[in-house]
Amino acid sequence: MPVIEITLSQGRSIEQKRELVKIFTKEAARILKINESSIRILIYELSNENWGDSGVLGLDMKRP
Repeated sequence: MPVIEITLSQGRSIEQKRELVKIFTKEAARILKINESSIRILIYELSNENWGDSGVLGLDMKRP
């Protein structure tokens, strides 16, 4: 059983995550030629204070 792990910063809506799970499941099943019921998706959400990029804490980054 494939398990797909997705790590995101917090702030996505339930609808966005619902669509992400739906599409990842559908496409993974198609590519792997298995039933969608065999695929598990795990979403991990990190608060902006718990990650950094290029030496800058996510909390301190400017968002467009």
